[in-house]
Amino acid sequence: MDFETMDKTYVLHTYARNYVNFKHGINATLFDDKGRDYIDFTSGIGVVSVGHGNQRLADAISDQARHLIHTSNLYMIEPQAKLAQKIHELTGFDVAVFFGNSGAEANEGAIKLARKYGEKRFANKRYKVLTLEHSFHGRTITTVKATGQESFHKTAFAPYPEGFSYTKAIADLYNSIDDETVAVMLELVQGEGGVKAFPKEEIQALAAFLKTKEILLIIDEVQSGVFRSGEFLATTLYEIEPDIITLAKGLAGGVPIGAVITKHKDIFEAGDHGSTFGGNFLSTRAGLEALAILEEYKQSGMLDEALIYFDAKLKATCQAFPSLFESVEGLGLMRGLRCKSGDILAGMIKKAFEEGVLVLKAGQNTLRFLPPLTISKEEMNEGFKRLERACKALG
Repeated sequence: MDFETMDKTYVLHTYARNYVNFKHGINATLFDDKGRDYIDFTSGIGVVSVGHGNQRLADAISDQARHLIHTSNLYMIEPQAKLAQKIHELTGFDVAVFFGNSGAEANEGAIKLARKYGEKRFANKRYKVLTLEHSFHGRTITTVKATGQESFHKTAFAPYPEGFSYTKAIADLYNSIDDETVAVMLELVQGEGGVKAFPKEEIQALAAFLKTKEILLIIDEVQSGVFRSGEFLATTLYEIEPDIITLAKGLAGGVPIGAVITKHKDIFEAGDHGSTFGGNFLSTRAGLEALAILEEYKQSGMLDEALIYFDAKLKATCQAFPSLFESVEGLGLMRGLRCKSGDILAGMIKKAFEEGVLVLKAGQNTLRFLPPLTISKEEMNEGFKRLERACKALG
């Protein structure tokens, strides 16, 4: 039985897969079982932050695995404490951290924290969370409901938890707040929703308003965090200080991890929340090494150079093919090319794959780019050369 047949027979069909069998990778280049190479502009949907086959990360994971992988959170975990301290330092805020295994878990934790805050802080319990249309916050029952896209709210999975509603724009949030609202949760750059970056002034005004009302601001940085914006947090670029921030994806370079970061350190008590695997020796040791690599990369100036170079390549592609693209979206290395139609987007993804470059879909008509943060100029050049051939094939 070949691997494709095996997959189709024994794996639940929850993904529309490309049946390519990747065997190894070097930075932003993947190789399949036939020896063909692909330029990876996806990094596993924003996860492989330090590139494929990173030797430093591999050595750290291997070293940790030889000693301890897991003991549970019933006991102290040294690399977990160190990673929490490092996150505290990188945020610049007085925060503490809870570790889980994914972005959805991080957002679940943030919602639980907000709801307990709503019970402790107010005479009449507050529990409602406002989000935005086109947002994406996870695939669990609760985070699907927090996601402001009706296409995710399938009746097959109903009933959903109560207490979530959505507005079309940030300006609409103000009038949607009532005496049961406890938090507003949003992405500074909507990844799944079309790589839309919100205006800084709008976000700052909202943050200031919520603070006067003692309503929590939760910033979902599952995709925009961990230097993808060019800073450790996109929050830094927006010059705000949220009550809760969530991270995942690139935090451990490919090892599953999620994090809830909060200024409200006295809300949760022992037993309020937990995770069997969350923050274990392996994931937090990987997180420490990934952050060390990325911090050095940022301080060297190489990350900023990569951001500028990638931006120039995107703009040149957009200008060269006005029949295909409308605009360049996003920030840092969380980027998009807005296509003229959904059909063009589908064709671009297919043709790009045929040319040996991996790209993603976002929203209805956005070609999304989430390359490894360590991608080289040579890999960018080759990737955009292949993308250009795909563009020409589409007209």
